[in-house]
Amino acid sequence: MAAGLSKAGPVLARGRGAGIQDADQSCRISADRLNALVAKAYPLFNTPAILPPFDVQQHGARFDVDLHRIVTQTVVPETGEELSISGLLALPVGVRGELPLLSWQHGTILSFDQVPSNLTLLADPSYALTDAADSLETLFNIQRFAGQGYAMVAADYVGKGPFRGGHSEGYAVKDASVRTCLDILAAGQAVMRKMGLSGSKLFLHGWSQGALNTQWLHQALRKQSRPIAATAVASPFNDLNEAWRYWAGVQTFPLPQGATTYPPLPSWISLCMVIALGSYEFYYGLNGLMKTAIRPEYQDFAQQFWKNYKLSSDQTAAFPTGSELLVPGFFERFTARQNSAFLRHLAANRATYWAYDSPIRFDYGLADEALHPAMVFPALSAGGALVTGVPIAGGSHRGTFIAGLYGNTSTLGVSGNILDWFNRLR
Repeated sequence: MAAGLSKAGPVLARGRGAGIQDADQSCRISADRLNALVAKAYPLFNTPAILPPFDVQQHGARFDVDLHRIVTQTVVPETGEELSISGLLALPVGVRGELPLLSWQHGTILSFDQVPSNLTLLADPSYALTDAADSLETLFNIQRFAGQGYAMVAADYVGKGPFRGGHSEGYAVKDASVRTCLDILAAGQAVMRKMGLSGSKLFLHGWSQGALNTQWLHQALRKQSRPIAATAVASPFNDLNEAWRYWAGVQTFPLPQGATTYPPLPSWISLCMVIALGSYEFYYGLNGLMKTAIRPEYQDFAQQFWKNYKLSSDQTAAFPTGSELLVPGFFERFTARQNSAFLRHLAANRATYWAYDSPIRFDYGLADEALHPAMVFPALSAGGALVTGVPIAGGSHRGTFIAGLYGNTSTLGVSGNILDWFNRLR
């Protein structure tokens, strides 16, 4: 399979989730092709460069990987809707019986189609992945984990992917996110059983929005008494109220030790805030939230972006910063019933004060433009003896993620990278 291409018919199994568990699209990617794709995408995340260039001799995949798009149904806890959802199952070729299983939760994407299951488009040997259209962060996890003998499952999230059907995203909506991840995990395990495979130990990994989803998923699995070997989260937004205050410019933190400057917030922060407001308005029934929370002069912009996640050239030049988006007094006083309810929902969904009874590491960058390292410390101090913080010098938002996967002890200290850490716990 020089091109790494293989097509297969659907694999059907009935699992513990709702409805039929279906792998409806499949393809095989050679280890060489995986390595080549990662080598091309790597510099987009290693910016500014804190790691050496990608080294195939040191970090190359050992296995070819089969990618399967999995489809199941979920019931959204907040609304009671039954929806079709999709995700990705990645399996190392030639592995039989038991193998370690990774549940990967992707970060924020400002589009509807840039999801893990979209990588089955690699069935076409000429398909060229791009940063704007594909989930490169999922590619790195496939190469790093499935390429080293792990099974991997990744949800597309409600309101994303091929079965969206115009449905609203559930951005940072806790129960909808958790239910989606649980049902896709169950669907992936059901398809694995159909293939004669099973997971030996379960590992969790997530970045940014996916780091929050991973913490929520960890909590939900432990409430079900399901064992977790280890969890890794990169750039985790633990406390949404604090994140929003920081993004809106009303919360500041001292410089990290030894730093003389800190990067400004990225322009896309206000877009994330718009999506969160739209999501909470829909899922929690906060009708009119976007109108009560957003300044009148940005109403049209916000409503249009929430509708299609697209920016015209005029909008790109004029959209607000996080500090400009919200109505005056949003965090200082009562401004509207919907605004108050929104802040209460954010508080109810925070993941900071949880006692972890299995190993978890928090990778955080010391130059992360979207998440100040001080925002991670409360989770480290409250989480218990099995929590480890991994500071990454010079780590931007993307750099923190890529360092966690491909760094070494010189970058990450005694913890090493996530793959090496997981391997010690297999």
